[in-house]
Amino acid sequence: MAIRTLFCIGINQNFFDATPEEAKDVWLAFGSMMNGIAALPGVTVLGNMDDDQSMVGPSTQWPWTCYVLADVPDQATVHAACNLFRTIVVGQGPYKLWKYAKVEARMGRELVVPPHLLPPAAAPAQA
Repeated sequence: MAIRTLFCIGINQNFFDATPEEAKDVWLAFGSMMNGIAALPGVTVLGNMDDDQSMVGPSTQWPWTCYVLADVPDQATVHAACNLFRTIVVGQGPYKLWKYAKVEARMGRELVVPPHLLPPAAAPAQA
């Protein structure tokens, strides 16, 4: 059974202090991280959300800047996804993505209401 995982990503002040060229390199690294999560064995990315239009500036805690929702096969794969922030080089280096962004992963399960608790379907209206 997959672990429903919400990757909560916060962009920090280092990104906002970056030169335009450095910021471009950060976004390229960010894309590599997003593709890296999706490429991990057994991962199904269900969606993502960017909060940058209503969340302005760095986010050091909730609410985060963006989120990735995925079904992940196990905790080791969740850890591997988070580790991408430590290993993906920004530009020509020496810095890694975690200089500019942080990630926290929330693991759980899909919330499903058991069918026997749902109300019966409404009968069609009589003419």
